[in-house]
Amino acid sequence: MKTALEIYDDLSRPFANEEIDWRIGSTNQDKTKGMALAYIDARAVMDRLDAVCGPDGWQNNNVFGPGGTVVCNLGILMGDTWIWKADGAGATDVEGEKGAISDALKRAAVRFGIGRYLYELKSPWVALVPAGRSYRMADDARKELDKVHEDFCQTCGWGLRAGRVAYSFANQVVKHFVTTPAEAQELRERNAGTIAQLPVAMRKHLIDTLDRVGARPQQEAAE
Repeated sequence: MKTALEIYDDLSRPFANEEIDWRIGSTNQDKTKGMALAYIDARAVMDRLDAVCGPDGWQNNNVFGPGGTVVCNLGILMGDTWIWKADGAGATDVEGEKGAISDALKRAAVRFGIGRYLYELKSPWVALVPAGRSYRMADDARKELDKVHEDFCQTCGWGLRAGRVAYSFANQVVKHFVTTPAEAQELRERNAGTIAQLPVAMRKHLIDTLDRVGARPQQEAAE
């Protein structure tokens, strides 16, 4: 059974580029450039919750207030205990109450670490082109924005997408097959050189996982 910290770590993992959407915020006066803002949609949040917690390991309910406001109460099963956190949103200009429900879920999920790193991602200016009475990002902007996201993940210690996927798989192997303090210590000693070359956040995450394995006898004795 995963610990609360392990669940939080898995929920907090960066998303793949394909799961990141971008919208235009501020624009310059002649609408030739706009500030790109990264976000994830509610489906990506639900997919992450299903993948990490299982379909029966999370639940949510909504409380509706005046003016189309919605508060989402999000519960995640951690061990034998349901942990609840909440956040809210107002009605959106486009989808009204439906948009508020989605936004409230996403904001409640941020309190569990889901997509929180996106708040630290810079918002670059990209070229805009006319689209009817409005405007949209130029066709080549997506490649530039994907690189911004990848570079940020690498800077904050998660590496490029392929590295994140490989690391996630390796970490799951450690969690499921390294079960005793002796095995954890042996793995650390045998792979000390490789572990030292991991990006900072990955290295810390792996060492924390091994430390938790190493602490099991003390935890069991205390219980």
